[in-house]
Amino acid sequence: MDARYLHDAYHKEFAAKVIAVDGNFVCLDQTYFYPEGGGQPHDTGILQRGKDRFQVVFTTKMSGRIAHQLHAPGLRVGDTAQGVIDWNRRYTLMRMHTAAHILSEIVHRAAGALITGNQLDTLSSRIDFSLENFSKEAVAAYISQANLIVQQNLPVTIRFLSRQDAMKLPQVSKLAMGLPPGITEVRIVSIGNFDQQADGGTHVRSTNEVGTLILNKIENKGKANRRIYFSLR
Repeated sequence: MDARYLHDAYHKEFAAKVIAVDGNFVCLDQTYFYPEGGGQPHDTGILQRGKDRFQVVFTTKMSGRIAHQLHAPGLRVGDTAQGVIDWNRRYTLMRMHTAAHILSEIVHRAAGALITGNQLDTLSSRIDFSLENFSKEAVAAYISQANLIVQQNLPVTIRFLSRQDAMKLPQVSKLAMGLPPGITEVRIVSIGNFDQQADGGTHVRSTNEVGTLILNKIENKGKANRRIYFSLR
């Protein structure tokens, strides 16, 4: 599975060969389409063969491969196709994802909270935290602090470490469940010297691309589980 988005999230178009077909699902020898996972939604876009255009309506992982669901069948094994990602959707999710990392580090530093759930979206995203004490004033302060970090124009970089080396990093995972088992090579997303987290999603190159975080609402989701909704502008 050649998931090229892990190395370059800004690549919008690419050529690839179809290596497997199952109904409307096709697998490619390489792809920049992001499959759903880790709270980040799937990419959409187009696979084009000559004059034939197939809309990619869903992207997911199937049996260790990235599968692209097309609006209609037609591509065959051995075909060469041009992939074009819906960039507006992808880029918005990249901005959201980097914003979520910044906010989660702010909340962790202030309250020691870990992430118990999250879901990014293009209009509004949410993060659930293991928090007991919770107030709108405190969360508004977290959002303000996150915006100060954004304004620092910090570089966002990617590197890969062995699991052994990654586990030596302080709080390499902000997830309450910890680093999933079975991962031998860990992808680390660093935001300047402010934060570093194990992560498999797509991000912007610099925090100034994020924009401004806006607090939408907060919710109490049960004992020691608090939810923050935010958007970007």
